[in-house]
Amino acid sequence: MKDAAPNSRRGVMRRVMTSPALLALVVVLSFFWQLGAMPLYDLDEGAFTEATREMLAGGNYITPHRDGEPRYDKPVLIYWAQAVSTRVVGFDEFGLRLPSALAASVWVLALWFFVRERLDAPTATVAGLALALSLQVSLIGKAAVADALLNLFIALTFFEIYRYWLALDFKAGRRFVLRAYLWMGLGFLTKGPVAVFFPVVVSLLFVLSSLRWSKASVLALWYWLRAAFYPLGWLIFLLVAGPWYLAIYLDDGAGFFKSFFLQHNLGRFEGAMHDHGGFPGYYLVMLPVILLPFTGWMLSLFKRYRSAWLDPLDRFLWIWFLVVLVFFSFSGTQLPHYLLYGATPLFILMARHREALTNRWLAFVPPLVFFGLLLILPFVLDVAMVVSARPYDAILFEEARHAITLEYGIAALGGLLLTALMLRWSSPPLWQRLVLVGLVQTLVVYGEVAPRVLDTLQAPVKEAALIAKQTQLPTVVYRTSMPSFSVYREAITPNRAPKPGELVFLRVDKLEPLTQEHPELDLELVYHRGHVALLRARPGD
Repeated sequence: MKDAAPNSRRGVMRRVMTSPALLALVVVLSFFWQLGAMPLYDLDEGAFTEATREMLAGGNYITPHRDGEPRYDKPVLIYWAQAVSTRVVGFDEFGLRLPSALAASVWVLALWFFVRERLDAPTATVAGLALALSLQVSLIGKAAVADALLNLFIALTFFEIYRYWLALDFKAGRRFVLRAYLWMGLGFLTKGPVAVFFPVVVSLLFVLSSLRWSKASVLALWYWLRAAFYPLGWLIFLLVAGPWYLAIYLDDGAGFFKSFFLQHNLGRFEGAMHDHGGFPGYYLVMLPVILLPFTGWMLSLFKRYRSAWLDPLDRFLWIWFLVVLVFFSFSGTQLPHYLLYGATPLFILMARHREALTNRWLAFVPPLVFFGLLLILPFVLDVAMVVSARPYDAILFEEARHAITLEYGIAALGGLLLTALMLRWSSPPLWQRLVLVGLVQTLVVYGEVAPRVLDTLQAPVKEAALIAKQTQLPTVVYRTSMPSFSVYREAITPNRAPKPGELVFLRVDKLEPLTQEHPELDLELVYHRGHVALLRARPGD
């Protein structure tokens, strides 16, 4: 009788933590809270949204443009989604980010249905909670870029592939094959070959991992080949993705194909683009950060790594993750969000084997370190201002230091103390306590950290753009790549030296080169805050 009350409390806690209602609340918090409250960040959000703005302003829905020049970085689907969204809810930060928030929400929903179908509803809810609360997923779910949309289509494709494998009959599984080709087509329209490459490679390796060179194994390989070369599937793929690729060729010639496929795909693998290089172990370092606060939970999976290969679902999920990890580890261009293409299976594995997380220090040291670093950030910035070799960096560090107030400190300290409390709390399982830490992390990051970071980096850009828009003077930028300036000014901004009578927007470290190269200019300061400035080239007498 003495244990009845604790057991009852544990049962209530378990039901709460596996409730779809909690998952719905987390989705709203992770992807929609503060969605329109922060300015667009450069370079990525600014570039995507300026292309969308010019698409709406110019009426060219085929070839995306940025500041009047074709933007060949990505295919068109994200621009179309942002265009529709802003037509419905308005052209602002919320409208531009809404497609990503919706895509991330459907990503969680798709994962929930798949896991419930393969395992059970509580496990599906836990997997959805881990996905929605992880740091990198919540970041792209709130960003006006293509990654949430792409990850949705990649996940949907893999779910269909596994459903087809279980059908064991081509006629019974044909609907899964056709849906997989549909999702691959939409993914190809979002970010290109990556949406096809990983499903094909992973599914083939999964089939090969199941072979025992028997008659049944040969039939299994034939089963994969029928799906991989299914004419109707490829027809669906071409009908979804083909019309736009044909249209941009007719509209713009071979420029998109040369730039996108050769430079932005093959070129990214062969070398570092935009200084986004790394090293072979880069993603082993970044994975713990990407999955915060669930880093220790993920590491606990390796205790069952060998036995996992005996279970088809676990083996499929591990191959999915490892192929993405290995491929991008040898890519010349490395960015943290690339690894998300292989993160979905980790959340499923974490949820399925949640009881394997038994070491409280393994579970809580990563979020404790994270909140600790947030707490000492002001001191780090003080040191960085002193040791910085470039004046421009010193200005950024100083601006960031000024943005950190008492409220920030209280939030960071609160996150640290609540995480420490979860470490000491002995009643709920560790995974449940980590989900609560994930909620705290979301509140701290998007309630204090992200708004202050973006206010430091991007609020001056937005303010300068609005001033330039109000003056209605011709405006240029000089050696400065901050495309959100054009978004907020609602006009194309050429990148060149100003002429008399024009405004020029620039980073403050570009002012000296401008005056040295163009001594004839009589520049008048119009606006200056932190690392950016807006000046007017006064007309001569």
